[in-house]
Amino acid sequence: MQPDGTPLLSVDNLEVHFPIRAGVLQRQVGAVKAVDGVSFILERGETLSLVGESGCGKSTTGLALMGLVKPTGGHVNFDGQEIRSFSSAALKAYRRRMQIVFQDPFSSLNPRQRVRDIIRAPLDIHAIGSKAERRARVAELMERVGLRPDQADNFPHQFSGGQRQRIGIARALALSPDIIVCDEPVSALDVSVQAQILNLLGDLQRDLGVSYLAVSHDLGVVEYISHRVAVMYLGRIVEIAPKTDIFASPTHPYTELLMRSAPSHDPRQRHQFSATSDDIPSATRKPSGCAFHTRCPLASDICKRVDAELTTRADGRLVACHNK
Repeated sequence: MQPDGTPLLSVDNLEVHFPIRAGVLQRQVGAVKAVDGVSFILERGETLSLVGESGCGKSTTGLALMGLVKPTGGHVNFDGQEIRSFSSAALKAYRRRMQIVFQDPFSSLNPRQRVRDIIRAPLDIHAIGSKAERRARVAELMERVGLRPDQADNFPHQFSGGQRQRIGIARALALSPDIIVCDEPVSALDVSVQAQILNLLGDLQRDLGVSYLAVSHDLGVVEYISHRVAVMYLGRIVEIAPKTDIFASPTHPYTELLMRSAPSHDPRQRHQFSATSDDIPSATRKPSGCAFHTRCPLASDICKRVDAELTTRADGRLVACHNK
């Protein structure tokens, strides 16, 4: 938190709806509510992970914060300022302070560019430093992420998957951002390489004080890198708590289902909690009330009629559930 008590990033009721069009005139006949009222804060030097099943809206949330997807509603305050009111110049400055590491280290790098050009691109776009200073910055960044500066003239295809992700991380660090959105940063890598990249991200956070908004479906990764965890279901957050609380004693029925669905190293361990249905509702036609009530074994009549708001419990965690 800032000295004045303002969080580095505050998201309030963020919405991203994609129109569904049909007919000759392409009239809108519905909408995919990918993000449907998401709220959270991110402090300086903190890692907040967004987790949930595929299609829950976690990646779209990160892209919306980056400006790569246009929000249809809500407010995003960065360092106490509403970004939707930014002028073009202010928006460009904001983009210097928030960067992204993409999921796929193969498609996220231009195969026709040399590594030095890829890492230097943000510096060129924002006209930072002289040519000599940019060359020095590229060499510094490559060393910081565990690459040799003499590899700067190589092309992406000359590197392994883990090395390519290091290049992506170096590019994200070029402008010394305050926040990096990590969109499934290790899911495309071998397990042994995943550990190396996660350790690198941890070292960078410790040394530079950068904040991470991590998007992942891998609960092992989430438990390793997070300070707090936000659980998403069908475009909404259903629980936010410190990672130790989430993994030790999940409160929301969906969070409990998610934790118990993770593979166990103990073949004797049996699942004690299961959904009443494995049929996930569509984001185009969400159930009335709480969207999880069609799968929840604790659902009551109020769950079918009234959506549960995210409220603070006595233990400090935020939970959206009528029966917990």
